[in-house]
Amino acid sequence: MLESRSLRHNHGVQPDFWSAVYSGRAIAILNHYGRLHVYLDHILQHNVVFAERGDALAWLIQRIEQANPLRAAAPGQNA
Repeated sequence: MLESRSLRHNHGVQPDFWSAVYSGRAIAILNHYGRLHVYLDHILQHNVVFAERGDALAWLIQRIEQANPLRAAAPGQNA
């Protein structure tokens, strides 16, 4: 579940900053002159920059899910 906060300036359609919590991890996207920078646990991920917010969010979620694989299969399923 995502909880989000954003700051919106009058001159922009998209928020300049967006943050949320996903699976207990802090994620954020900063729009800096049209380039979207991503933060994971308050740390700038300096090796990636995005043009679309959906792509940035998908990348953050993928990183978290890769770091936290399912520890056990659902009841009735094989691992």
